[in-house]
Amino acid sequence: MEILWFLLALCMLAVVVGPIMLRRRGGIRQVAPGSPDAADPENYGFVRQEELDIRMPGPDQDLLDVLDVVQGTQEWRAASQLLAGTPKESEIRWQRVQAFAGAASLELARRPGEGGAWLRKWRAEAPKDAGGAAVHAEFLVQQAWRTAAVGTDDFRIILEEARTVCGEAALLAPGDPVPYIVELAVARGLGYSHEQFDQVWAKVIDRAPAHMGAHIAALHFWCEKWHGSAELVDRFATAAAARAPQGSLLAALPLFALYENLPEVNLVQGFYRGSVVTKAVGGAMFAVHAARADDPVLAHVRHLLVFFLVRMERWSEAMHQLVHIDGHVGALPWIQDSDPAAEYTVYRALAVAGYESNGGSPATLPQ
Repeated sequence: MEILWFLLALCMLAVVVGPIMLRRRGGIRQVAPGSPDAADPENYGFVRQEELDIRMPGPDQDLLDVLDVVQGTQEWRAASQLLAGTPKESEIRWQRVQAFAGAASLELARRPGEGGAWLRKWRAEAPKDAGGAAVHAEFLVQQAWRTAAVGTDDFRIILEEARTVCGEAALLAPGDPVPYIVELAVARGLGYSHEQFDQVWAKVIDRAPAHMGAHIAALHFWCEKWHGSAELVDRFATAAAARAPQGSLLAALPLFALYENLPEVNLVQGFYRGSVVTKAVGGAMFAVHAARADDPVLAHVRHLLVFFLVRMERWSEAMHQLVHIDGHVGALPWIQDSDPAAEYTVYRALAVAGYESNGGSPATLPQ
């Protein structure tokens, strides 16, 4: 019986991976590592796997400079000053809160009992600092998912504490949507009712109606594997895209909904070339072209496009997205893997191999 299950698993894996790894025409030919014919991502100036930044989706030099100071000195004031000078309703404020929280969480994981001391000092020495409270709340959310199994007492206890800190942060910064965006993740973990979730969501959109990061966070709640359904998450994304302001990346939200709706195992050949995927990718590509070049959410959309374009075997378009985002992998879909850099590197290597198997080279890739 064990042999039968093993053979069935191999067949399923071949159906899923085969269309990506090898096509009848114009396919990717596997060669031995080090072979002169092996595609090398470094030929395109791409960053080595061990140097990829998993803390953020794209570059933010001010944030990187402050993180270096904070982590080097274990003093929090530079972080507080950066957040205080970042507009409350902006996408970049939410991303910076996530990055500070993630940095503290990773420090603690690497040095239990010692890492992230600067965040503890921040909260102890400046309990009325709104930025510190928001980072603390997000830190607790990330800790819950990183250190405890979903549904356990430990998981719930951490998220209950996060909810309390969200409330403190909201009181310290009226008009700031970030504490409520953090609570969207709390709502997902604690299993808020739809009515409870809508109450939190109303506070978000009252403060930042076109906030892409908030909409992505809300999508998780509405998906089938949490507290909604495929229909609900699709309806939410479609409605948001329909009312998106000109140039807003909310027009790409249906692609994120599609990602949330993907089955664990897809046994339908041609799924990624079907009309549903093609339409969602087309909408996201249009949104990318219409967006401002400095839109802080642009990297999020490009990362997800790489995932879909590689699976669709649209190698040249995938490479074009990689040129814009390489170096940072703190975004969907990579962050859902235990090793985001490794997962991203696999897709990047597939894109390079597919591009070169169809005649592409570093010289032909537009920057």
